[in-house]
Parts: sequence; structure tokens; C-alpha cells
Amino acid sequence: MKTFSTNNSNWLLPFAFITLYGSGFVATKYGLVNASPLAFLLIRFFIAFILLILLSYFLKVAWPKSMKEVFHIAVAGSLTVAVFSIGVYISINEGVSPSLNALIIALQPALVSILAIKFLGEEISLRHWIGLLIGFVGVCFVVISKFELNSPEMFGILMTIFALLGLSFGNLYQKKYCSHMNLFSGGVIQTFASFILVLPLMLAFEDIRVDWNMDLVYAILYMSVAVSIGALSVLYILIKKGDVSKVSSMFYLIPVCAAIMSYIFFDESIEMGVVLGIITVLIGISLINKKDKKKRRI
Repeated sequence: MKTFSTNNSNWLLPFAFITLYGSGFVATKYGLVNASPLAFLLIRFFIAFILLILLSYFLKVAWPKSMKEVFHIAVAGSLTVAVFSIGVYISINEGVSPSLNALIIALQPALVSILAIKFLGEEISLRHWIGLLIGFVGVCFVVISKFELNSPEMFGILMTIFALLGLSFGNLYQKKYCSHMNLFSGGVIQTFASFILVLPLMLAFEDIRVDWNMDLVYAILYMSVAVSIGALSVLYILIKKGDVSKVSSMFYLIPVCAAIMSYIFFDESIEMGVVLGIITVLIGISLINKKDKKKRRI
């Protein structure tokens, strides 16, 4: 019975994160048709902020005990939530395909693994490195099958790299300084910090556009509740429970999930490259997360 419970815990949370985060690409596609990227983000962060305040109040959760804790939580949120979202949304708005975005963001596991050695002192095994490489090859199968020959704007690609760096450093910062953060009160601080970061950027640099319709409402609500609260809460639980380098390996499955969601909601065909990619990614993930066998004497 114990083994069954552990296995459920090991797979349920990652599956929930991958599904919620991957489906966010579908909601983003709907949202950016009807709103400029930073305006969409600002509304999303505001709604998530209000919902998290209400949850924190009714659940009577613990709040940070010092301004130092608040600062660390705000920095982690600004990187993981705001910087990542700003980069990806602007990139898609500039014409970079979701597939190319997924490929660049899929470099996150390898980047985090390298950074985790230096900043967190994590040990990366040879099997782990092989798994990362196999996972990256699997992502390439998925993206190449969806890749378009028309080269996107260089600015958009740079914004995706910007998002990659924000997400990678944010995961490391979260693990190092915010491992005991309450998901709800911490979420209040992080969404508020993200809101404060996006607001002046939107006012200074964006031609603000919001065309209210039901597609936009659905997209904002989904991104606010399912992604800003649901997916990120699951991600922080996983970071707290395990090595950040192993947790980050799940990002290899995000473009795979996005391809499946596109098939379901947009009737896009799944090429053989996608199927090969899914199989290859699963092999890579299994190598990364396989526990070392330790001999125990009773």
C-alpha cells in the first residue's frame, strides 16, 4: 500500500502541472487575439491577486514574518511569473510561433541543471545528463514537426530567451530562499509584485488594446485560476519536495502537451514527429527521475 501511495504522489502532481501549464498555450492563443500582451497579463495578474487574497483570508493561512521573507518571495515571483510571462507573451505577439517558443523554453532543464550545480550544490549524475539530452531530442522531434520555414522576428526570439532566463533563475531562487512559502499568501505577494512590474511597462511601451468578448473572458479566467494559481502552486510544491534540476525536467513535456491540446481544440494534426517526440521525452524523463538503488542491510 505504501508503494502505491508514493507512486500516485510521484505522478499525480507532475501530471497536473504539465496539463495545466501546457493548456495555457491554448488560452494564450485565444487571449492575444483580443488584447495586447501586457494588458492581458495585467488583467490576469489582478484577478489572480484578488482570488488569492480571498483564499488566504478564508483559509486563515500564515503570512511571512519579516520584510526579508516578503522581499525574497516577491523576487522569486517577479522572475518565475512576471519575467517569464512578459517574454513569452510579447514573443508570440511579435509573430514567434508557439512551437519555436516551446523549443527555446525547453532548454530550461539543461540550464537549470547547470546553474543548480553552482548555486544550490546539487549533484547531477551522468544518467541525469543523458536523460536531459534525450529529452531535448524529443522536444526537437515535436517542434520540427510543427516548424514553419518563415523566420520570426529576432526581437521576439530574444524575448523568449529573456523568458527562459527569468523562469530558470526564478526556480533556483524559489528553491533557495522560498522553500517554506505558503502557497496562498506567497501567491498574493508574487502576483502583486508581477502586477507592479507589468503596469509601468504597459503604460510606457504598449499600445494598449482590450476587445472584450467571451473568448477573452474565458482566456483571462483560465490563465488567472488554472495557470497563475493552479499550475504555479503545483510547481512550487514540486520544487519544495525535490531537486530543482529534476523538477525542471518536466518542462520538456510542456510542448508535447501543447501539441496534444492543439489537436483537441484546434483540430491540428499530430505528425509522426510528434509521436516520436512524446516517446523520446518520456524515456528522457524516466532516466532523470529514476531513483538510485541503494543496498540496505536488515
